Amino acid sequence: MISPLATLTATAGAHLPVSIYPDSELASAAVAGQIADLIRTRAAEGRPCVLGLATGSSPTRVYEELVRLHREDGLSFQNVISFNLDEYYPMAPGSLQSYVRFMREYLFDHVDIRPENVHIPDGTVPPEQVNEYCRRYEEQIREAGGIDLQLLGIGRTGHIGFNEPGSGPASRTRMITLDHVTRTDAASDFYGEENVPRRALTMGVGTILEARQIVLMAWGEGKAAVVKRMVEGEVTDTVPATYLQRHPAVQVVLDEAAGAELTPRKTPWLLGLPCDWHNPALVRKAVTWLARTVSKPILKLTDEAYNENGLSELLAQSGPAYDINIRVFNELQHTITGWPGGKPDADDTYRPERAEPFPKRVLIFSPHPDDDVISMGGTLLRLVDQGHEVHVAYQTSGNIAVFDDEAIRFADFVADYDEAFHFASGEPADNLYHRVADFLRNKPPGQVDSDEVQQIKGLIRRGEAKSALRYAGLDPDERAHFQDLPFYETGRVRKKPLGDEDIRLTMELLNRIQPQQIYAAGDLSDPHGTHRVCLGAIFEAIRRLKASGTPWLDDCWVWLYRGAWQEWDIDQIEMAVPLSPQELTRKRRAIFKHQSQKDRPLFPGADQREFWQRSEARNRTTAKIYDELGLPEYEGIEAFVRWEF
Repeated sequence: MISPLATLTATAGAHLPVSIYPDSELASAAVAGQIADLIRTRAAEGRPCVLGLATGSSPTRVYEELVRLHREDGLSFQNVISFNLDEYYPMAPGSLQSYVRFMREYLFDHVDIRPENVHIPDGTVPPEQVNEYCRRYEEQIREAGGIDLQLLGIGRTGHIGFNEPGSGPASRTRMITLDHVTRTDAASDFYGEENVPRRALTMGVGTILEARQIVLMAWGEGKAAVVKRMVEGEVTDTVPATYLQRHPAVQVVLDEAAGAELTPRKTPWLLGLPCDWHNPALVRKAVTWLARTVSKPILKLTDEAYNENGLSELLAQSGPAYDINIRVFNELQHTITGWPGGKPDADDTYRPERAEPFPKRVLIFSPHPDDDVISMGGTLLRLVDQGHEVHVAYQTSGNIAVFDDEAIRFADFVADYDEAFHFASGEPADNLYHRVADFLRNKPPGQVDSDEVQQIKGLIRRGEAKSALRYAGLDPDERAHFQDLPFYETGRVRKKPLGDEDIRLTMELLNRIQPQQIYAAGDLSDPHGTHRVCLGAIFEAIRRLKASGTPWLDDCWVWLYRGAWQEWDIDQIEMAVPLSPQELTRKRRAIFKHQSQKDRPLFPGADQREFWQRSEARNRTTAKIYDELGLPEYEGIEAFVRWEF
């Protein structure tokens, strides 16, 4: 049973029951609790508990909570029989990307499950034996009594397991060819799309639908669109997850971001659901939606437009349209400021940021060494130009996002530099170059870099960050802070959980600078999770400082930016910093200082454009929306939301 902490979406417009939690941690804990209850119930009955298990980012916190319940509450897995959904093919069980390795690292090595009860599709089966192997996998599930509870995630193509579009409801365990989108999404785990296997073994849709209970989990804005199609769309093999609508016991578990596109959340008025029209944020959301739906500026919206688009109740409570339009238009207009640090000697009643103190101490947190200029480079430049004391904290080294040939190029440069200027005072730099070059030439895809290579790649990212700050007019020796948070330093795409040392380092930096303004990345769509962990470090550090009575926090405001992966919705924006064509060009040049990320980033995610192209497109789109709503027209806009701590 899903915890009552969840908000249940209204049944209207939905074909599947949905539970939405404030965040993925609470959601994962609830799912883990449901699994633990089932395991204990079956044990009390003297029966095995048969679990269908998933891999990927969605279930990791569930497994971590199950491990905690095993260690702290004595939850035993002695009666558990598990069947995993899928595995890449070919794939050796010891490979970094193997789901055998994944399950061992996250769950099996930390609980008392019997090894003979663990079943994961074998990525080493000879091709001529695959069909018989898959038939036998189905037979083993039946012999175990069928799956009691099946965990699922969902891919951007709508796949469950590796059942890509075109998979039918009768499909069984089999070999499948992976969709291009799926391989693109997996590219970061394999250090390049070219290394991602083209095939996989997967349970079929029919196999999944035979489970007695199904729990599908999805986290983050990146899954919101496909979740909407699954929950509210018609059943179709182009979105295999829609076949879950035919199952009698499915629960879709989401965080707020993944559920944002569902009609009861996005436009509840269209379903005739009760709406709190005394809530200014909801009114703003409805009015901006209406203006964009009917393609009119806010001040041209009429009573008829409200009545014809499900907003008659808002009109009845707060109308006429003219009054609502003026109020929302003014709210949006007041978000626009060319003074992100506050304008001195000015009335700040309707400005998003305080006039005093001026100048401010500003601390910009950048998860990777380029997020500062990619996501808020124009604002950074303005803060510097307007005389604020700007500091930038680079939370991670970013070393895994550097191509191997870049590391060789820099090692070669150091060797030539040493030869030209005779600076070596011990081992010749040429020896390091040959050692690094030999290692990288012989490194198989996915192998963790040597300590020397990781250090070189980290120094490349650090040098680029310094160059960008110099271009912005800052002295990196004084204003750049390279935290190298420990959670990141695994040499792999998969990171460690946020730890006390990460939080301690963040608290230490905050106390040293004592900023009056903090900027942090709220871009939770980051597919690699680094932004999410970095934001968690900041939030927890601030909470602990607040709890200890740290006085300077009383005069500190926190602004969250996005930009690399997603932008704030127009109704969410609380500070909009306009950019002129010249400022957008300056921002682009600052981004270009990060040469190792230019042309083709190592981990581009689903969007294949370069980061500067994505950034400019988002800035221009935000400006265009403001323009279409009847507000001033700008070349671009960087957007921020204030976090109230």
